[in-house]
Amino acid sequence: MVRAAVLPAVGSPLEITDIDLPAPGPGQVRVRLAAAGVCHSDLSLTNGTMRVPVPAVLGHEGAGTVVAVGEGVTSVAPGAEVVLNWAPSCGSCHPCSLGEVWLCVNALNGAGSVYARTADGTELHPGLNVAAFAEETVVAENCLIPLPAGIPLTEAALLGCAVLTGYGAIHHSAQVRPGETVAVFGAGGVGLATLQAARIAGAGQIIAVDVSPDKEGLAREAGATDFVVASETTAKDIRKLTGGQGTDVAVECVGRAVTIRTAWESTRRGGRTTVVGIGGKDQQVTFNALEIFHWGRTLAGCVYGNCDPATDVPVLADHIRAGRLDLDSLVSERIALDGIPAAFDNMLAGKGGRALVVF
Repeated sequence: MVRAAVLPAVGSPLEITDIDLPAPGPGQVRVRLAAAGVCHSDLSLTNGTMRVPVPAVLGHEGAGTVVAVGEGVTSVAPGAEVVLNWAPSCGSCHPCSLGEVWLCVNALNGAGSVYARTADGTELHPGLNVAAFAEETVVAENCLIPLPAGIPLTEAALLGCAVLTGYGAIHHSAQVRPGETVAVFGAGGVGLATLQAARIAGAGQIIAVDVSPDKEGLAREAGATDFVVASETTAKDIRKLTGGQGTDVAVECVGRAVTIRTAWESTRRGGRTTVVGIGGKDQQVTFNALEIFHWGRTLAGCVYGNCDPATDVPVLADHIRAGRLDLDSLVSERIALDGIPAAFDNMLAGKGGRALVVF
């Protein structure tokens, strides 16, 4: 038995309880979690914005140590330190054949499987494939990325989602060039990682935008040169900070229609907006045909940072070892499993950066 945070049904509170985790089968690996980040996507699963089969153990951003492997597993062995990859690519679907592994149509197939049971025998699904809100988990071999040497295991959990997403939004989707101006909307875990990535890319001016003025310190520590408290005049405020032009790039990390629209309006003519935040179907963003022509701006979605974790995690490790990327500064609080509901409340209230469950 291991302790886990179980979502009994959409809209229900999480239950911290013991679950029965079987030994790994063929092609599977059992991992003892060191830490798991509390991501907004986990909150979206609890309220139905995103849907997976329930009951489920949530948590998709984690790192830990391999404790057992099933038949046929060759890439890792007991004792190996690993990062969980919640969206493993199949390598054979159309997006994968194009090299767009972040769009793999089979990436979440494992979320529908039964991977464990509660003490009374209720079948449990593994949330977004990896069920990181538990002391231990059993995952498919392709859900693991070996952790490069010299990276602290606890903070490495953030590589599994927030850091890959923020880094990829800047380097893969927006393709920020040295000297360009960047606005980042939302200074939560992903937003702070995005700010650091913009600094690493050599952006000349980095403007952080958030509803909470309390996040200015975190944002500036991550690399922001300017901070704007979100309001009805945000786009005008950003244009004023950029000599009336607007930024070259805006990255939206919130997932709300009004924020997406404001991010787009905050860029210069010909500017680029990357949307990282996950919004609900009711969040409708509208544009008129004339403004699309006149402004010549680009609006792009961004899934998992448009990253290939197998190749991007080693690159991120180089930045960490060189001191360019600071994982610890992304963590606003370290909590136990039973602290996850409060972390969700803080997220809804716009407080802090990334909460990290430390086992």
